[in-house]
Amino acid sequence: MISNLPPRQRLLAIIAGVVVALLVLDSVVIEPLYHTWQTHAAEITRLNASVTNGRTTIARAAQNDRRWSDMQANALAKEPSQAEGDVYSAFDRWAVANRVELSGIRFQWKRGATDKYSLLEGRIDATGTMTTLSHFLYELEQSALALRVDSVEITSRDDSGQKLGLSLIVSGLRLTPLERKLQ
Repeated sequence: MISNLPPRQRLLAIIAGVVVALLVLDSVVIEPLYHTWQTHAAEITRLNASVTNGRTTIARAAQNDRRWSDMQANALAKEPSQAEGDVYSAFDRWAVANRVELSGIRFQWKRGATDKYSLLEGRIDATGTMTTLSHFLYELEQSALALRVDSVEITSRDDSGQKLGLSLIVSGLRLTPLERKLQ
């Protein structure tokens, strides 16, 4: 059929056939290969990041093990009354050492996000000067007890701002689940 066309039309038919073949090749072969290549490139990037993260985690394994051992050693006592007593006596000791007046300490046991731990959450109200309260907070933060300061509020108790009120919300970690009777 192409052979009995004049040479110019034959050339145009061949060019049109090549263009159609290239379009079919592009849509059937090249585009799917390109998308597959892009997907694989993204997957390789994700896997490289995962390998880097894994290597970093492995490199920090000894440090993480030491920190976990410290956390377990410094967690609150398994017996709830002993844990509360330790926390009360620590706050009393810090208050006496820093000449801070404690006006209220209230604690309540709460369940952890999993059954592997429980939290002793509490509110502490204290009064003192900026210096005494900052030393009090420093001792709290440097304590070996597994306590975390969740909130700090400082207010002035006099017109000159020398006497300040401190309200803390703290939580302590106990690596034992909360018993039913403590709810």
